[in-house]
Amino acid sequence: MARCSQWLALFLLLLSLLGGGSSQNSSAPRGCGLGLQASYTPLCDLEAVWGIVLEAVAGAGVLTALLLALVLLGRLPFITEPEKRSPVGLLLLLLLGVLGLFGLSFAYIIRPDERVCVARRALWGVLFSLCFSCLLAQGWRLRRLARQGKSPGAWQLCWLAISLTLVQAIIATEWLVLTVVREGQPACGYLPLDFTLASTYALVLLLASLVLAVLCLCGKFCKWKRNGVFLVLACLLSLLLWAAWSGFYLYGNRALGHPPLWDEPTLAIALVSHGWALLLLHAIPEVHCCVRPPPPPSAPDYFDTSQPPPRLRETSFDEDVALPHRPYMENQAFSFDEHNAALRAGGYRNGNLGSRPSVPFRSNVYQPTEMAVVLNGGTIPSAPPNYTGRHLW
Repeated sequence: MARCSQWLALFLLLLSLLGGGSSQNSSAPRGCGLGLQASYTPLCDLEAVWGIVLEAVAGAGVLTALLLALVLLGRLPFITEPEKRSPVGLLLLLLLGVLGLFGLSFAYIIRPDERVCVARRALWGVLFSLCFSCLLAQGWRLRRLARQGKSPGAWQLCWLAISLTLVQAIIATEWLVLTVVREGQPACGYLPLDFTLASTYALVLLLASLVLAVLCLCGKFCKWKRNGVFLVLACLLSLLLWAAWSGFYLYGNRALGHPPLWDEPTLAIALVSHGWALLLLHAIPEVHCCVRPPPPPSAPDYFDTSQPPPRLRETSFDEDVALPHRPYMENQAFSFDEHNAALRAGGYRNGNLGSRPSVPFRSNVYQPTEMAVVLNGGTIPSAPPNYTGRHLW
């Protein structure tokens, strides 16, 4: 009986443990573990599928941006053209901004608290300003290349992008200091209109980038117009996405009667969409243009009759460099008596072909043989004005 009571007590203890475990599992969302904090449950909650889908898309974007950065750094020693080396630092800054956009999307998936809201308000405009200032610097570079064929320096492009980004960093810091620190408002207690107006500077950068991208298509160097087309498409798509998320964030959710919790998925989708738009329409084409080897120099096609033949050098012996003068013996074979006699006879005689009229041969230019030049020491004797050629027959 004692042994049976012991087994019964052990069985009841196991039932109590299983019951406790089932009650804990019932409190955790489906797909999440037991020890996960409640603020991070949207990352694994299978009932809220939008968080998991955005995680996967943002994670793929992070891997793509890292892969592009590694390819660019690995191929950097083999990029020899200055026009292709100058935007490497700018592209790395753009990829850093895109990584920030994908990473910030996780802050809109989890549940907000004071630290998360501070990160949202501080990094939203700064990351967008970094990406759009890189587009602006790239538009300036392509504009110079399309008009003058020369690119600005790599440090000039990077400092321009960083300087424009610091302006938005100052704006975001002032907004946080005035509302949170000085007035003591909660970090999560801000209006959607204030959040949108705090990012107006980033929108100005995007519009300026679009204007410069359009101007890139008007240059005389057509080699860089394809890069300008991709830049125009990237700016246009980013502008459309900006108009879409700001309109839906300000008016769409309220008009549809959605609760304020719908604002977070809207902003998270905007971040991921902007990141992939910049990757597909700007970063990937520019990295491909930088790492692509230059075309080999084409050999001249001698059988192409559409092009005019190259002009040969036509000059007299007087323009050549004179050889050192040294004494020589006068060659009696080049006297002009025989030639004058031929002229008085009215032409040259040939035993087989008969009389042949004299034809002018490079008038007023005397044509000696190589032996005459050597014996003459480089000095060409002057020919008489009426000389028309040597007596060849």
